[in-house]
Amino acid sequence: MSTLSAKNMLITVGSMLLVDTNSEFTREFAEYYASISDTPCKLVVAGDNTRLLVKLMFQQRIQDYCYCDLSNEISVSELASYLHDHHHIDGVLISALDYHLADDSQRFIFNSLHPVRYLVVQDIDGNYHFERLLDSGFDNHLSCQGRVAEATDDIAETLCKLDSE
Repeated sequence: MSTLSAKNMLITVGSMLLVDTNSEFTREFAEYYASISDTPCKLVVAGDNTRLLVKLMFQQRIQDYCYCDLSNEISVSELASYLHDHHHIDGVLISALDYHLADDSQRFIFNSLHPVRYLVVQDIDGNYHFERLLDSGFDNHLSCQGRVAEATDDIAETLCKLDSE
């Protein structure tokens, strides 16, 4: 598994979810990561540009993708369930520019995806730097690693389990 440096820390990118809010950024980041990686990429991407995401997957730039309208809580909740069932996500990568331009409701969604979040900044030379996002995170129905994502089909069992914790 490859790592990228992030201001005195290493990030294992292969176990991360990349939020696709900007198709050009996603394509460039996936190509950059694939060019420096010595192992097959295991990056998972969520976004609404299915055509690009399928192309990146067939080019082996990403391991998997999931359609997600990131402005719609129902769609993000479905993403969280899918990721919980099919992947072990260690954190989320978000374009720094898109995070800073997002409104409060969009930031709430970003901050709910996972407690570990990094902003990805691309410098003039085309290299990437990561900044740990320290905004408060939320463990809710939008989280891909959390108690709510562990819900079973038996709603009564799930509610009792959550109430007892």
